[in-house]
Amino acid sequence: MSRFVAFLRAINVGGHTVKMDVLRRLFEAQGFSSVKTFIASGNLIFETNTKDTRSLEKKIESTLRASLGYEVATFIRTSTELAAIADYRPFKPSELGSAAALNVAFLAGPLDAASKQNLMALRTAIDDFHVHGREIYWLCRKRQSESTFSNNVLEKTLGQPSTLRGIATLQKMAAKYSS
Repeated sequence: MSRFVAFLRAINVGGHTVKMDVLRRLFEAQGFSSVKTFIASGNLIFETNTKDTRSLEKKIESTLRASLGYEVATFIRTSTELAAIADYRPFKPSELGSAAALNVAFLAGPLDAASKQNLMALRTAIDDFHVHGREIYWLCRKRQSESTFSNNVLEKTLGQPSTLRGIATLQKMAAKYSS
């Protein structure tokens, strides 16, 4: 069995409250094993024999739509990919040291050149971005409340769903669940 991490969009934000034990049961009902949640923001770790992450995403999204009554974009990464994402250093140490936050946006696939150009047009004195694979690293130099950037802005700019996680959360998950 392979271990995967599901990053779910719209869980316990924007008026959508879902208890983690409910999510755990929904994943178990799909035949996944060793299902665990990590903080109450839509991070699930599970094992399955299926290797096709795209089909896993579709299966989970369909189940969650039917069970919760709204769309929940799902982004699957292997435990090995999670470790690589958490360890990746997209910015200079001096930039990271003085920044207020480093977040990672998960996407379904890599950006094309036009989408990457649209993203980079959002750079400001507060916000900087780095694209690596299917992830976007967002460096916020001041408090995020001072930034005009958000996941909604990102989705509108790219024309596709995404979900954000703080690097500290990803590092803790990688330390606990990466094999």
